[in-house]
Amino acid sequence: MSKRTEIKQILSSHSDLVGQELTVMGWVRAFRANRFIALNDGTSMKTLQVVVDFENMDENLLKQVGFHACIKATGQLVESQGAGQAVELQANEIEILGACNLDEYPMQPKAQSLEFMREKAHFRMRTNTFSSVFRIRHGIAYAVHKYFNDNGYFYMHTPIVTGSDAEGAGEMFRVSTLDPANPPRTEEGDVDYSQDFFGKATNLTVSGQLQAEIGALALGKVYTFGPTFRAENSNTSRHLAEFWMIEPEVAFYDIYDDMDLAEDFCKYLINFILDNYSDELEFLDQRIQNMEKNMPKEQRRPMSLTETLRFVVDNDFERITYTEAVNILRNSKPYKKGRFEYDVEWGKDLQAEHERFLVEKKFKKPVIVRDYPASIKAFYMRLNDEQENVPGKTVAAMDVLFPGIGEVIGGSQREERHDVLVSRMKDMDVPEEELWWYLELRKFGGAPHAGFGLGFERMVQFITGMGNIRDVIAFPRTPGSAEF
Repeated sequence: MSKRTEIKQILSSHSDLVGQELTVMGWVRAFRANRFIALNDGTSMKTLQVVVDFENMDENLLKQVGFHACIKATGQLVESQGAGQAVELQANEIEILGACNLDEYPMQPKAQSLEFMREKAHFRMRTNTFSSVFRIRHGIAYAVHKYFNDNGYFYMHTPIVTGSDAEGAGEMFRVSTLDPANPPRTEEGDVDYSQDFFGKATNLTVSGQLQAEIGALALGKVYTFGPTFRAENSNTSRHLAEFWMIEPEVAFYDIYDDMDLAEDFCKYLINFILDNYSDELEFLDQRIQNMEKNMPKEQRRPMSLTETLRFVVDNDFERITYTEAVNILRNSKPYKKGRFEYDVEWGKDLQAEHERFLVEKKFKKPVIVRDYPASIKAFYMRLNDEQENVPGKTVAAMDVLFPGIGEVIGGSQREERHDVLVSRMKDMDVPEEELWWYLELRKFGGAPHAGFGLGFERMVQFITGMGNIRDVIAFPRTPGSAEF
């Protein structure tokens, strides 16, 4: 294969390349007047105009230069005389690398619904919308590793197959090599997992947090970034059965350090994309505006995509307790006029509509809510001392709330007191024998520590402005769907 020059390099360094003979390869976005090819190779949002001397080209070859056909073009890079581009490639040779028969190809050079394109996930990355989303997804992933590396964290790979349920929720995918139709049984009639591959019942992980705590209590500052799985039958625009989680864990941190880390981390990721992916953000911003222009004003987003991102990075996050949040919500106009779908009551979890009210209406900035009722949070969260004017027991947990999507981060200070942790596990029916090693972390050289989990796809969804989380992961896994 002859050496090609990437289109991104040509467009960014064209003054140094004008007059040179170059070879480019990519996919045809448009072919106008049998003369002008808009070529994209995925390295950039932008296309390079390839000009064809159709009178001296094979007519049968040019008929194959259709939408999303893959071609190789060689010619001289010249300054463009037309509007819309600084340079163009005057092609003296065109080669078809991969033809594309539009009579059979499911994608067409016209607007197609996101729902349709989910069914064609093997082709949707070729569109402007999805190529922009997945370039930004890459950028956020890179920024995650850069942030933690530059701040002295160590990257941990925690198990994907695990014998523990970190959340205590039980919504897990079973991993087994036993015959599902006729598994071995114990004398009591239960499935005998001692005969399974791992000698015990195992599942796909719901979180790497518990193992990350091991790392934090030895290395000081660690983070995980890997796939997690929830067998939760939720068909919503915010849930996936397989998603990626970022989970930092830090020794000698309390809940306030944890909140500071979460705010700084979020702002870093968003600023990185604002600084490095302006073309993609501009395209996605325009896409949202075009989509909403015929909608009633009250249904449109109050800010443009870029304004929404600036809204997060330019404001200090408001910090309130769960009890304060409940009081604010119960005294709000939407609550008093019965506009909330879900009730607001101390001891119940806040719903997305409540979280969005706090962010978008009350404070008009991102919000961190802390000190949640112990009864609705996981066993490992540190039990607070009795708090004045608070109806019940609370834990040192916090959620970071963003406009549009509500919760984007959930975290806590971890319970480091062995006796309190044992009591909490008993109260919540978490078997001590399964987490004997977790308890030993508290018995031998334990330390205060804290961390959080950020759902990677939630952050990608927020930064790209996409309405459905299934459109920010290449191959979404949802109830009833495991294609590709």
